[in-house]
Parts: sequence; structure tokens; C-alpha cells
Amino acid sequence: MGASVVVLAAGMGSRYGGLKQLDAVGPSGETIIDYSIYDAIRAGFTKIVFIIRRDIEDAFKEVVGSKYEGRIEVAYAFQQLDALPEGYSLPEGREKPWGTGQAILCARDVVNENFVVINGDDFYGADSFKTAADYLATAKDGDKADISMVAFILRNTLSDFGSVCRGVCSTDDNGNLSGLKECCGIEREGDGAAYTDDDGVKHSFTGDELVSMNMWNFTPSIFDEIESQFVDFLKERGTEMKSEFYIPSVVNEMLASDRAAVNVLRSTAQWFGVTYREDKDFVQQSIAKMVEEGVYPKSLWG
Repeated sequence: MGASVVVLAAGMGSRYGGLKQLDAVGPSGETIIDYSIYDAIRAGFTKIVFIIRRDIEDAFKEVVGSKYEGRIEVAYAFQQLDALPEGYSLPEGREKPWGTGQAILCARDVVNENFVVINGDDFYGADSFKTAADYLATAKDGDKADISMVAFILRNTLSDFGSVCRGVCSTDDNGNLSGLKECCGIEREGDGAAYTDDDGVKHSFTGDELVSMNMWNFTPSIFDEIESQFVDFLKERGTEMKSEFYIPSVVNEMLASDRAAVNVLRSTAQWFGVTYREDKDFVQQSIAKMVEEGVYPKSLWG
């Protein structure tokens, strides 16, 4: 059985000002997702699962999904606010999505194989998908859940136009993940970076730290784990209007209770992201350079 790519593509991209998943960045109108799928196919993945919202379904399928017909199996899952475990209902007034943990849980009915999770608005590069595919080919749960992540260098994931949220990794002596802290408001500061936490304390980074860009490799057992932790989350914070259930928090809890072994895989590919509208020019220029160097054809699907 082959492995799947689960694409998180339900976000509105409010800071960016539109549905950035449908925005063209390539020379022939390609989106960032197009490059991810192209690289995934080359790496040997056999299915793509898009997690989207119902209200963008028609536009998404027409602009994005239709390109892959006959090239790879395509499936869809829908992130909905009211997609909650039995016994729980949507709090009145809640409009904010529940977060990446709940998004992945929404794909449970269409994913039965090992899979990698990616953001729809991040450019991960060919080597990242090859690294993930190689790992997933043999991933199998034992006494602990078999999980891995593809890590990137912090300074290579920052925006020049505003702050970002990143999952900052800590590793043990063997290079395995020992902890993951979600840090928001990270901005460039000289050659490094810094952010201020909710208590007003400033934290500085060298810029060489490893961070998660939500490129996780999972076996199907993760769905039971996510659901269990989502129930706990809803008990504690389900009535809050802006609380979010992040997948790094799920992994952190599994590490803390010794229920998972998490390998940290390093990719040689360069990461690009479009967090703010101003980031788009840099991404377009970077992709144009790779096309010129022969890394990608001028038209991916021509």
C-alpha cells in the first residue's frame, strides 16, 4: 500500500488577504500546492487528500484538484466547526477553526495508510517529499507510535513582512524529538530571531534552531490519539472562542507520556512560505530561478 499526502488547505489566509491556496506563483500559473503535488508524485506518493472548507469546494476542485486527474488518486475531507466527538456541540458564537489537530481528524474516513501532513501554503521542495516517502515506506507502530517530522532551519522560515508562528524543536542526544514548543510572534532580529511570550518575557533565537513546518509523517493510529486528546481539549477549553488544538501539542503529549518515538528528519530543500501578501514576490522569484536551473519544468502539467 502506498502513502498519502494530506494537505491542510482550509485556511482563509486572513493576513494574506485571500485564498492563498488558489494564488498563482509559477510561470504558467502554478500554485504552491501544484509544486507540492508534483514533488509528491515524483517521490512516489500514491494519493492526495485535500482538507478544505465546504464553501470553497467548487472553486478548489476546479482550480486545483482538476489538474491531477489521471495523475494520482485525489480525495477530499472537509474541516467543519461542528465536526466534534460524540457528546460535544459547537459553542454558540464560535467562528474560529479548531486548529490543525481537528483538521487532520476530519480526514479519518479517507486515510487508511501511512501519510505525510503538509500546509497548503508552504513550499517544501522535492527533497522534503523524498525524505518523507522513504521514511513512510517502512514506518510501523511497535510499542510506541512511529512518528517523524521533516525539520527546517528557523531563519529560513521567517518572513520579512511580519511575525510568524513556529513549532521550535528540542532533540535528545540521538537526534530524536524530545519536545516541541509552539511560539507565535517570531520576528527577525539581526541574524537571529525573537518573540515575546504572553507574560511579556522576550525570548531570543540564534536562527539555527530546528522548527516544524507541519510536515509530519504518521501511521493511521494517530487518529485515535488525536480524537482522545481532542476530547480532553474540549473539556478544558472547548467553551473558549479562540482556543486552538494544534498537532504539535498532540505529539508533545505523546512524547511526555512515552507513547511515541519521533524521528527528526532534515531536508536539504529550501522552504518558502506565503504568510503575507508581500511574501509572494520572493516566492515567485525563487521558483522562477529553480525553473531556469532546470529543477522544475516551465509548465508542471503542460
